[in-house]
Amino acid sequence: MGNRGMEDLIPLINKLQDAFSSIGQSCNLDLPQIAVVGGQSAGKSSVLENFVGRDFLPRGSGIVTRRPLILQLCFNKAEYAEFLHCKGRKFVDFEEVRAEIEAETDRITGSNKGISPIPINLRVYSPNVLNLTLIDLPGMTKVAVGDQPLDIEHQIRDMLLQFITKESCLILAVTPANQDLANSDALKIAKEVDPQGLRTIGVITKLDLMDEGTDAKDILENKLLPLRRGYIGVVNRSQKDIDGRKDIRAALAAERKFFLSHPGYRHMAERMGTPHLQKQLNQQLTNHIRDTLPGLRSKLQSQVLSLEKEVEEYKNFRPDDPTRKTKALMVQQFGVDFEKRIEGSGDQVDTAELSGGAKINRIFHERFPFELVKIVFDEKELRREISHAIKNVHGVRTGLFTPDLAFEAIVKKQIIKLKEPCIKCIDLVIQELINTVRQCTNKLGSYPRLREETERIVTTYVREREGKTKDQVMLLIDIELSYINTNHEDFIGFHTSQLSTNHSVIRKGWLTINISIMKGGSKEYWFILTAESLSWYKDEEEKEKKYMLPLDNLKLRDVEKGFMSTKHVFGVFNTESSRNVYKDLRQIELACDTQEDVDSWKASFLRAGVYPEKDQDTAPSETFSMDPQLERQVETIRNLVDSYIGIVNKSIRDLMPKTIMHLMINSAKDFIHSELLAYLYSSGDQNSLMEESADQAQRRDEMLRMYHALKEALHIIGDITTTTVTVPVPPPVNDSWMQEASGPRPGPPLNPSPAFGGPPIPSRPGPPPINAFGSNNHQDPFSAPPLIPSRPARIPPGVPR
Repeated sequence: MGNRGMEDLIPLINKLQDAFSSIGQSCNLDLPQIAVVGGQSAGKSSVLENFVGRDFLPRGSGIVTRRPLILQLCFNKAEYAEFLHCKGRKFVDFEEVRAEIEAETDRITGSNKGISPIPINLRVYSPNVLNLTLIDLPGMTKVAVGDQPLDIEHQIRDMLLQFITKESCLILAVTPANQDLANSDALKIAKEVDPQGLRTIGVITKLDLMDEGTDAKDILENKLLPLRRGYIGVVNRSQKDIDGRKDIRAALAAERKFFLSHPGYRHMAERMGTPHLQKQLNQQLTNHIRDTLPGLRSKLQSQVLSLEKEVEEYKNFRPDDPTRKTKALMVQQFGVDFEKRIEGSGDQVDTAELSGGAKINRIFHERFPFELVKIVFDEKELRREISHAIKNVHGVRTGLFTPDLAFEAIVKKQIIKLKEPCIKCIDLVIQELINTVRQCTNKLGSYPRLREETERIVTTYVREREGKTKDQVMLLIDIELSYINTNHEDFIGFHTSQLSTNHSVIRKGWLTINISIMKGGSKEYWFILTAESLSWYKDEEEKEKKYMLPLDNLKLRDVEKGFMSTKHVFGVFNTESSRNVYKDLRQIELACDTQEDVDSWKASFLRAGVYPEKDQDTAPSETFSMDPQLERQVETIRNLVDSYIGIVNKSIRDLMPKTIMHLMINSAKDFIHSELLAYLYSSGDQNSLMEESADQAQRRDEMLRMYHALKEALHIIGDITTTTVTVPVPPPVNDSWMQEASGPRPGPPLNPSPAFGGPPIPSRPGPPPINAFGSNNHQDPFSAPPLIPSRPARIPPGVPR
């Protein structure tokens, strides 16, 4: 082959395959290999047995190979077999190998002819083999047999595609000679995943079973249905030979005699037969591994880098190290980690999401204020309550002044609503604290009992503090309820409120007045709503007033959106039938972009004492008095409630984070630093706390095995020189027969066209006859007529156009 390094390539891939199979193939490397595909009874098993020189594969009717068999052939003076799932056991009797394959297949798939993609790894050492790795896959079938699922054809197809789709996999397409090659299932599926034919090798079996007078000479010479890598013919033992236990060595001798004596094949006998196939596959796989080495090396390096950090803590692991047996050091580290996550630190910053202190900070200053703002007062209900409160305070008398008792009653009712968002805030902080504890105990993962006990003790303490914190926050709310401080410097006060009620602006914004096209069409204006009037201006500068509409006797009504209109509309009209609202209009229609805007404007009109039309009909007559003085008092108290609730919200927003920090978070930090260790030492059996988990030990072993396997593989690959002269992949052939047989397939054409719009290249003589693997007879390429009239992909230089 050229050098020792190249001969080590296949055993190296075998080692990698074993290493990654034994650790669950979690390394996700596509290792170079040869997959054997073909229909049922195409002779795949016989080809493999001829390679080994032993009967060792299950036989029978129907689907026999029901799991992929990764067969690693290793040249060795002694002859024996080993299974990866039976480590250390050497099989000398190949009948036992067959029995073990059947038992291992049934263990996963059951005995009902089902299939499974989980491979069986078998390594055969023998002086009769060349280094080679093949995957024997289930034969393709069309019809379910016995207890097989009805979709068995699709299941097998999907399994085959899992292997042969990978660019690192060579495809050995096995087809019997007594079947029409154009209908070959193996060639068809190979063509799907390898349209250029770069990875496909053809094998023709059962040449001795062809009808008398016929032969497969044209196929084997790569003239009929040509493949880029060509075909190799083999003659397997007949079923009678197998049943009669005919020796494989005798069968190989008979195969050799068949090719030498057959008039159609004797001229190419040296390129036919099982030994030649084995030798060529060894060469092809070695070349293929060599070609894929650079990609494999870079993939191995990236795997090593990704494992480096995880393996770091395991590299110097010593189970008897006394420093690993002390809880004090671990709890101290846990306390430091917890504090860093709460207070923030420069090391191990989480870049994926907010956590720990940052998340709690967000709850304090974004989520909690949002929950307070979300307490939306039902404007209509609030005004009804204020109206009832004022009337109930006055009793039988008609009051001239706004009563402060009514104000206090309404304010207290609103303050009580603050309890729910305060409790929710504490729950969110608790949840994040417990998450932080769990994240910090990850480092104790090697000792599950210690981790579990630490989590339990700290979580229990946090839950205890939860009750005290909630009690304290409820006390804060009760303190606010106990005294309504109307002398607060930020409170607007009764006098200011009453003065400003009539003149204060309730809302400003753009609205469209809908008017018929005959009267000028719809126009957009800048509207200002106060407790007294609705005015509109040309624009936001408020210099040019278009109209001012007093609010006396106004009502709102719903208006359906126009057929062509995208805007949402509501109407304003006067309850006095003799009066127009605006110019000669009995009703003006105001339009907004969204329904939310409409609802918001309606709420603003409610504050100004303008109610929807239907409320007057549905509400009892005493609910709403249209007494202007009462309306002014309702608006006054409404403004006062807004002002005072703003003061309370500000105070609660300030005190809540302080209370939670003091009673829960700082307290939890102190507990972890000063008391956690004492609780751990008093929590029962000390030795069990420091026992390492079996999972952790297994994970460490697997990690180290994988890490060292990868490092060793990189080392071996690094020693191999890839300068060996190898047989290049043969040039493309005319494979349009496959496209005709199976329909067009995606993939670049084998004979690319010249520049766009250029004339087609005329047919030329083809290259010299190519044997199965790319060598030629070095004759003048133009001295004989072409065997395959087709346009080659590469035109030899110097040919005149």
